[in-house]
Amino acid sequence: MNTPLINRRAALKTGLAGAFSLPVAGRAADGPTPTPERTPTIGIATFGFPKFSNAELARELADAGISTIQLFLSQTDSNFWRYNGRSDLSGLTAERCREIAETYRNAGVGIHSLGVYTNLIHPDPAERKANLDYFEDMMVVGRHMGVRTFITEAGHHQPEKPQAVEYHFQQSVWEQMVATGKDLAGLAERHDSVVLLEPFFRGFLTSAKRTRLFLEAVGSPRLRALLDPANLLEVNDLDEMFDQLGDHIDCLHAKDRKLHVDRGVPAGQGDLDYVRFARLAAERTPDAPFILEYVGAENYRAAREHLREALRRARE
Repeated sequence: MNTPLINRRAALKTGLAGAFSLPVAGRAADGPTPTPERTPTIGIATFGFPKFSNAELARELADAGISTIQLFLSQTDSNFWRYNGRSDLSGLTAERCREIAETYRNAGVGIHSLGVYTNLIHPDPAERKANLDYFEDMMVVGRHMGVRTFITEAGHHQPEKPQAVEYHFQQSVWEQMVATGKDLAGLAERHDSVVLLEPFFRGFLTSAKRTRLFLEAVGSPRLRALLDPANLLEVNDLDEMFDQLGDHIDCLHAKDRKLHVDRGVPAGQGDLDYVRFARLAAERTPDAPFILEYVGAENYRAAREHLREALRRARE
């Protein structure tokens, strides 16, 4: 739970102490100029700060050296985000959208993407249409903010009666979701946007392989992947995740999870091998930002330090 809005050049302005960078091979004195070292972006998801206004959160993160966010519109003066659903966006006028974006950017904090996370898998065609319309409304909000990247899961649906095959594994649901994915890609094309899909082991995108197969079935460059390794820890090891999804990954979530446990936790509090995660990210997706998730004011600095330490150790 990426950058037409803020790119890695902007991220290099963060000045993160001890941040990870790719080594530059040695050269002779008369050899070619080495490629400048690249520092990965470490950003943060805003839904863990519901008691902050946008201005308060912008100051907090800027003071901490955080230079980019995934904005979830979950702050006290922009409380619009509803997980697996939708909300009334009529209060988000073009002027208000620009004000929110400028609040962060004036503090030196870029907006990488907007979290949408609406329900794309609902069996009722009217509900799916309403949720796609909501997604398009969020793309309009993003345009007013100067944001072109949007994040979502496939969504969740639990039938009232038990079924022999779980709903999200049924063939008809796969076909329905591919059609919905193509509709979503069409909206992204219309709004010159990219949608990043986040897999989760208890949902439709239940593994790295299934996510890759889904993206290939939709067949649009407008649909890409956000990899949160903690979401797949139960079903894939880290190498499998990057082997399956490496060519599709535009962003990485940095949280954690204990094995055989559903609930996610901040980075450093679970069983994810963060050093291996950092090495694979450097090798396979060096331009993808890390976005700290499941953190708030009380613990985001500790989670960031855990990630920074893993990035340092990954160089050894």
